[in-house]
Amino acid sequence: MYNPSSKHAEEFIDNAEILETLEYADKNKDNAELIDSIIEKAEKRKGLSHREAAVLLDCTLEDRNQRIYELARQIKKDFYGNRIVMFAPLYLSNYCINSCVYCPYHRQNGHIPRKKLTQEEIRQEVIALQDMGHKRLALETGEDPINNPIEYVLESIDTIYNIKHKNGAIRRVNVNIAATTVENYRKLKDAGIGTYILFQETYHKESYEKLHPAGPKHDYAYHTEAMDRAMEGGIDDVGLGVLFGLELYRYEFAGLLMHAEHLEAVHGVGPHTISVPRIKKADDIDPGVFDNGIDDETFAKLIACIRIAVPYTGMIISTRESEAVREKALSLGISQISGGSRTSVGGYAGYTPEERPHDTEQFDVSDQRSLDEVVHWLMKLGYIPSFCTACYREGRTGDRFMTLCKNGQIQNCCHPNALMTLKEYLMDYAAQDTRDIGVKLIDSEIKNVPSEKVRAIVVDNLAKIENGSRDFRL
Repeated sequence: MYNPSSKHAEEFIDNAEILETLEYADKNKDNAELIDSIIEKAEKRKGLSHREAAVLLDCTLEDRNQRIYELARQIKKDFYGNRIVMFAPLYLSNYCINSCVYCPYHRQNGHIPRKKLTQEEIRQEVIALQDMGHKRLALETGEDPINNPIEYVLESIDTIYNIKHKNGAIRRVNVNIAATTVENYRKLKDAGIGTYILFQETYHKESYEKLHPAGPKHDYAYHTEAMDRAMEGGIDDVGLGVLFGLELYRYEFAGLLMHAEHLEAVHGVGPHTISVPRIKKADDIDPGVFDNGIDDETFAKLIACIRIAVPYTGMIISTRESEAVREKALSLGISQISGGSRTSVGGYAGYTPEERPHDTEQFDVSDQRSLDEVVHWLMKLGYIPSFCTACYREGRTGDRFMTLCKNGQIQNCCHPNALMTLKEYLMDYAAQDTRDIGVKLIDSEIKNVPSEKVRAIVVDNLAKIENGSRDFRL
């Protein structure tokens, strides 16, 4: 029986409940009265249950679908404004002992070069990322207790935080590593990580076990319960995600929301972020062999329905997706994107923006633009590219962040910090045409800072940034 308050995976991700939910949604996909009532509930900005959200996802009524998209856009604007947080992945090692059939790092892949960065190589990678303008990284490693032990990850985090190059500094390190123990999560917390990210890949237990035929990741329960252990270890910002295309998207959608409900029920705070990757081509991986791929239209509706169901949660889309797909997704709910990304081990240092090493890529990058090109593009669309990491550094994490978000006060933090960090980027890294657009954007956006007192502080800090000072935050 479905029990969101349980810490046992097969109780809070209950297969029977998901199947009943999908049947219910299918039966009511053209039930105008029910759909209207769910939309009206969603308009209160309090979120939806997985069953209610599944009905909206299945909805076949075109006029109601337009209302769903309009509501997703408005909720995104209400809670996240026009800010888009920027980050980049940093691959430390592709050594892995798992046999995941959708990932080229699987242990049977004998022709892919295996690489592990030394601390000096990490230093060079980070300097290259700093020279682009990045302030926030997501660390990635394969699962290998010999080559990639927790001690290696911790040492790497320490190295990254201690690299100061010109005006560059990485201010937040998010970590995407394999499920681990409470003790190791405590170590990550003590190391000062931002968000702990772990993709479920699929919530369908039978499919999960087939997709992970060998290695520690084969253990569905241990993997699915990882976020509970992370929160027990003191990490209150966690990031969920599935790899769309492995299993039926409707099943994954329901499972993802049930996982979010579980975290809220047990720990008092839901996921800090939800990522929406789709399976892509990579080395010996052909996405065409998986039967559950979704088209761009379905993908857009998934994003809109997730935004409506969990209005306070950040949403991430990576360079797996094309410029066109990302542009549409931004308005429907996405609040974080990567830019100038490389998915190779050692893919940044020593390469020009046009050069892309492919030998150790985890997946093909669709959006291959430089960070400056992405920043320029975002501003032309009316968004504020944000390099802000203030909430993490000021202790606004977990339920403290969610409380500020829910009562609207986050606008007095995030909007000003976005403007100040964008100003830093423009002064230190931007091409001239990007700087010209950005200066005008900042000037026009200052008036949207709600508090007159905060606005005065921001104006003063922007002037100081122009004169060489750095790292102001509210």
